[in-house]
Amino acid sequence: MKRLITDSYYIAWRELKKYFREKTRLIMTIVQPFIWLVLMGNMMSGLTSNPYAAQMLGTANYLTFMTPGIILMTVLFSSIFSGMSIIWDRRIGYLDKLLAAPIRRGAIPFGKMFSAMIQGGIQVVVIIIIATFLGVKFKTGVAGILVILFIAMCFALILGGISLTIAVKIKTPETLMAIVNFFMMPLLFTSNALFPLGVMPAWLKAIAKVNPITYAVEPMRTLAVTGWSASIFTGISIILIIDVLVLLWTQWVFKRAVSE
Repeated sequence: MKRLITDSYYIAWRELKKYFREKTRLIMTIVQPFIWLVLMGNMMSGLTSNPYAAQMLGTANYLTFMTPGIILMTVLFSSIFSGMSIIWDRRIGYLDKLLAAPIRRGAIPFGKMFSAMIQGGIQVVVIIIIATFLGVKFKTGVAGILVILFIAMCFALILGGISLTIAVKIKTPETLMAIVNFFMMPLLFTSNALFPLGVMPAWLKAIAKVNPITYAVEPMRTLAVTGWSASIFTGISIILIIDVLVLLWTQWVFKRAVSE
């Protein structure tokens, strides 16, 4: 186990070094959530002037309601493409070198997943800082923000694992982009990331209740809008269970794919 953790650390460190060297990507990490927050926040800010809408959203500040959704959207858009690194490593022959190296094979997907998790965490910190400057007040303070960060990072781990299991089976980045784009928007719009469950039609609400995004957004929104509640543990527990399952599944799929 110790060796697996050590090997995963070095794989993750390589991915993070690549991430920090890509200046344009780092700039986009800041610009993208800023655009989401400013545009979405201003476009829909008038919604909460309606007392019924404010009651439905649970807050008089629309941006406070939207910030957890924007956190999930940003993590979704970045982590779901983390499988791209496997495809490029295979193309340039680096994956073969890793497989020939005296490291645990499971460390390769684990390291890349942990890197996606940390990159997602960095983006969430940026979003929270920008949101705070735009007037968002998190009901649970710093402690709640840390829990929000933890949930978002756990969700990034899930998305990184799913992306890697797809990428290990395909040969081109274009195919990966086509597949994840096909699933990404339906996943987002069939969750409570943008709108509360209470305003959805029954059929959409039924889909949203089995969508993992809903279980990540719900506790984050509770912490941001309502305050501490025992209900957050339901969402966190479900996300953690999915994390464990995805870690095991990714390891199994990767080992099978590289041994074929």
